[in-house]
Amino acid sequence: MDKPVKIEVKNLNFYYGEFQALQDNSLNFHINEVSALIGPSGCGKSTFLRCLNRMNDLISISRVEGNILLDGLDIYDPSVDVVMLRSRIGMVFQKPNPFPKTIFENVAYGLRVKGIKDKAFIEQRVGESLKLAAIWDEVKDRMHESALGLSGGQQQRLCIARALAVEPEILLMDEPCSALDPIATQKIEELIYQLKKSFTIIIVTHNMQQAARVSDITAFFYMGKLIEAGKTDTIFTRPNLKQTQDYITGRFG
Repeated sequence: MDKPVKIEVKNLNFYYGEFQALQDNSLNFHINEVSALIGPSGCGKSTFLRCLNRMNDLISISRVEGNILLDGLDIYDPSVDVVMLRSRIGMVFQKPNPFPKTIFENVAYGLRVKGIKDKAFIEQRVGESLKLAAIWDEVKDRMHESALGLSGGQQQRLCIARALAVEPEILLMDEPCSALDPIATQKIEELIYQLKKSFTIIIVTHNMQQAARVSDITAFFYMGKLIEAGKTDTIFTRPNLKQTQDYITGRFG
């Protein structure tokens, strides 16, 4: 039986000025599933991901048409508080981007932005988030050291902990392993598998093997269009379209 839909994207078009980057894309994301967005560079997958928490609002010449519903509520409705929206939909970027603060303050940051002042609560959430992000054992004795002293893989897990601290329902990940070595990548992939028990996860990846390993659903984008989406094992072994087959087998991309 299908899990309940968490995000419903309907007829999404996106423009940078006159340039149309996304064309009429519709796709559903379900609770407690990992969905991978794949496709060649410049195909619109990161732009699509950034529409889901209105990160593209930061680009003045951008324009969105269509609907994105989170639990049935249109996130582009003028009444939506974008700060609240982004606390429900966390984001992890391609390169680890810890703040030049202590490990503790990196994770506590979002809680402080939300106006939480209860020290005991902040301490508890920071610890829980670091445990969820599978980095607690590595940093528990270094909480007041700079986060910039961590390795790349540790920094990325710290950024995941930072996103988790405000208790989002959805985690967006934009190529979270592209700057990491294979061992750090494996740790992030294992972490994604654990986190989907509690979160809906949407990941952009250029790594086909990664998509096959971590995701339940795969969506293939090309030239701003969603070409095909479905269960990952089906997309990788029996896609409906020749174009999907050609991309997955490396004939282009």
